[in-house]
Amino acid sequence: MGAKTTGHTELKFKRIVLKLSGEVLRGRGTEPIDDPTLEAMCAQVKEIHNLGAQICIVIGGGNIFRGLHGAKRGIDRTTGDYMGMLATVINGLALMDRLEKMGVSTRVQSAIPMNQIAEPFILRRAIRHLEKGRVVIFVAGTGNPYFSTDTTAALRASEMHADIIMKATKVDGIYDKDPKKHTDAVKYDRLTYIDALKQRLSVMDSTAFSLCMDNNVPILVFDLNDEHAIRKAVRGEKVGTLVTN
Repeated sequence: MGAKTTGHTELKFKRIVLKLSGEVLRGRGTEPIDDPTLEAMCAQVKEIHNLGAQICIVIGGGNIFRGLHGAKRGIDRTTGDYMGMLATVINGLALMDRLEKMGVSTRVQSAIPMNQIAEPFILRRAIRHLEKGRVVIFVAGTGNPYFSTDTTAALRASEMHADIIMKATKVDGIYDKDPKKHTDAVKYDRLTYIDALKQRLSVMDSTAFSLCMDNNVPILVFDLNDEHAIRKAVRGEKVGTLVTN
């Protein structure tokens, strides 16, 4: 099933990497995967898919298990990170299932071989899927412990020559301090990678930032609760905070 080509010319960003944290899937409930949240998220993906955008999704696993939290409970860090990678596979399959039911052709590629569940990550195959109008979901992180899914997003965006990384969060951009704790927090419309690193703004970890900076991949941080935020972003409308060189 190919992408509907209703407006390629109106897209400022044609090939995007959408970075979703596992926590976003939890929504406001107690279930690891909240069904209305999953539905709303996939509806946004379908909306820009119908516009002709080529979409890669990198999904986290924090709604199920985080390696760092496991380490605090005495689990070996490497083991905990692998557990977290497996959690991303569960989330990726949930996204795939819902997108397919919405009529969006989808492929899941895993950095850890699991042939019965997902394709292995093969760069040329992933690019071919995009060219055929399929959404590609990358799971199992980089396949290595000690690397976050933010770093995975930066790595895959660099490899796929993506126009931008769009990072969905629970706030509407990057602030100079936590807006949930400080009423005087100031939102940035634009930032440089260097400023973000110097100010230790906790948007992405330093490895991910460095990869994006070295390969000149812009990062857009936006609020997933705005149901048309991704559409606005791919069209170049003002939304969230843009981090560039």
